[in-house]
Amino acid sequence: MAKNKKGFNMTNIKKILVSTMMATSLLIPTVSSASQAKGLNVLINSGDSQTQAMAMVLSLMTIKKHKKNVNIVLCGQAGDLADKNIKGIPTKRPDGKAPSAKKHLLMLIKMGASVKVCPLYLPNSGKTKEILMNGITVAKPPVVAGKLLNQDFQNITF
Repeated sequence: MAKNKKGFNMTNIKKILVSTMMATSLLIPTVSSASQAKGLNVLINSGDSQTQAMAMVLSLMTIKKHKKNVNIVLCGQAGDLADKNIKGIPTKRPDGKAPSAKKHLLMLIKMGASVKVCPLYLPNSGKTKEILMNGITVAKPPVVAGKLLNQDFQNITF
């Protein structure tokens, strides 16, 4: 093995440097792309109140703490969050407070989040768009697909 005057094994040092450089090159795009994302696309189809609440909390943090855009599409049972005639289910937080996902959804709309129901929700639940809360409209699939394909946004599904 090649050793220099001070007794270092140059082959091992080269291996360590190459490994470090490779690991760094894999990490840098992940870190930089996260900080450069314009926002978050959130698809919610779960009827579970805890799952809905977590989707809302992450959406709120995206706007409040990171100053990014949020696009939400409500499908299936989650479409009920958009129905102004259905009361929200309180979900207990670690601090003891129990707001509903619906309350958070209203806050998100006021903060500028785009909220849509999937176009299948209304006809399959026997409802019309008159039941939608203010600020919520029916999604157009080509527009939603375009947002999901936009690499400047992260996609998350609940």
